[in-house]
This record gives sequence, structure tokens and C-alpha cells, in this order.
Amino acid sequence: MTAPLHEPTAEAAPSAAEEAAVAGAEAKAVQGRSLGRIAWERLKRDKLALGGGVVVLLLILVAVLAPVITSLYGQDPNAFNEDRIDPLFGTPVGSLGGISGEHWLGVEPVNGRDIFARIVHGAQISLLVGFLSALVAVVLGTVLGILAGFFGGWVDALISRVMDGLLAFPQLLFIIALVSVMPDNMLGLSGTGVRLLMMILVIGFFGWPYIGRVVRGQTLSMREREYVEAARSLGAGRFYILFKELLPNLVAPIIVYTTMMIPTNILTEAALSFLGVGVKPPTSSWGQMLSSAIDYYKSDPMYMVVPGVAIFITVLAFNLFGDGVRDALDPKGSR
Repeated sequence: MTAPLHEPTAEAAPSAAEEAAVAGAEAKAVQGRSLGRIAWERLKRDKLALGGGVVVLLLILVAVLAPVITSLYGQDPNAFNEDRIDPLFGTPVGSLGGISGEHWLGVEPVNGRDIFARIVHGAQISLLVGFLSALVAVVLGTVLGILAGFFGGWVDALISRVMDGLLAFPQLLFIIALVSVMPDNMLGLSGTGVRLLMMILVIGFFGWPYIGRVVRGQTLSMREREYVEAARSLGAGRFYILFKELLPNLVAPIIVYTTMMIPTNILTEAALSFLGVGVKPPTSSWGQMLSSAIDYYKSDPMYMVVPGVAIFITVLAFNLFGDGVRDALDPKGSR
């Protein structure tokens, strides 16, 4: 009987490095992802939303650094440049509204104020009103909406009827009437400061029913969930359940509606300034510039185009970003 050609050999034991690599691969395979990370990964795939977010960040930087930008630019938004105006027709000298290396977007008719400097400072007014009025609406809408949805009964009926009344109220007409009768000095503010405060408070007050309805509906669907019942069975109080169990689960819809409310508030501020009840001159405002451009749209169309494009880009960027955030935070989304 002959011996086998090849004797079986014992299998080599894996090295420590190989074992560590396998363990690391297994840990990576089962590694969980937080909701925030999942939302961010979904948002990164939406190029339009990311582009809108970048534009929003740039607009915020421009508004915050407006004095620095205009100082480096070398033009005061309220300084008159009569030498850039045709004395006979009152229109800017040169083509395209007086665009030049010194005045990048041209100058205003009659007074010659630099349009770029006023657009940059106008971003402060638009974003200030847009963000702060949205903050007022979110605080009121969240608190009242969650109370209505959780307690129900007469509390829900009362808050819901108030929301219905405010939604049916002519907001724009009320703001016009209120701002028109407000004193020039109030709470240590004067002129433009008073009008800014009134616009922020009134726009925010009339905006909270929209987010209040969303929060109320979400609260109605969540108050009977298992985790709420578990907290209640363990002796948790009502306000603990409201602010520790329900409110964290409402963050996603609140963020979504906030990002979509801001551009609406910006348009409302522009409309009020266009109608003459917004900020007072010489404070720059995009809506105010559009209103002034009506008399010169034939002789100097660029004066109307520039603030109109600024409003369009701002609102479009916020809407694209808001849509992307909504899709990223929606667990039923397909993207």
C-alpha cells in the first residue's frame, strides 16, 4: 500500500491583523445611523436643495456683513452721486442704468444712490423681518398647536376657532391700517424701528395658525402612541409628556414649515414696503426700490430688474432648500 502523495496539513490560524479587520468590517456592517445622519445623507443627494442652501447662507452672510461689504466696496447706500445723473432727464449716465466699475449695478435715477450698496443693505431688512416673524409664528403656533392637540375638548375648540378667524382675516389690510396709525416713537424705537417691530409682530401673529394646524394634527396622531401611554403609565405628568415626549417628535415638521414660511414673510415685507407702509426712507428696502422704479421702468428698466431679481433669487433659494429639507426629513419619501 502506497502513501498518499499529499498529506493533509492543518489550516493556518488567522493573524491578529486579519481578526481585527474582520471585526471592524462586521462592526461597520451593523453600525446604526441616527435620524439626523439619515436626513443629511438624503439632503446631500438633492443638488437643488444644496444649491438653495448655499445661496441662503450667502444671503445671510451678506446681510450680516453689509456694512463691511459696502465699506470695502467704497459706496455709501445713502450717498447722492449727482455727477452720475443726466441733469436734463434725471436718468443715470451711461448704458444699463449707469453700470460701471465704480457702480457695479448702476445708480438710482434722480439722486444717483448706488444700487448695489442699497441691495446689500436691503437684504438686512428682508431677512430680519423674514426670520424674526417666522420665529414669532413658530413659537406661538407650536405652543398653542400642541396644547390644542393634546388636551382636546374646549381647549382644542377655542384655539381652533381662533385659528380659523385669523386665517380668514385680511392680514395685509390689517398691517397697513395698523402701521399707518402707529406713533413715530414707541418702546424706545423711532421711525423705521417702530415699523420693523410692527411688521415682525403682526406678520408673525397672523402666520402662527398655519404651523399651529400642522402641530395640532401631528399631536392628535401621536398622543395615543405606545411611548406616550408608557410614560403616562409610569406616572409622568402632562407637561412632561408634552415637552419631553411629544415636542421632540415635532421638530421635523416644525423645521420644514419654518423654512417654507420665511420666503412668504420676505414677500410680505416687500409688498408692504412697495405699498409705502414698510420701512421709511432713506433705509433701503427691496420692495421700496421696486415701488420707486415704477416711474422709470421705461427710461431705466435696470432699476426695476435688480431688486426684482434679488427678491426672486432669495425666495427661490429658500423654497428649494425648504423642499429639500422636507424630503430629507420625510421617512416615507422615495429619495
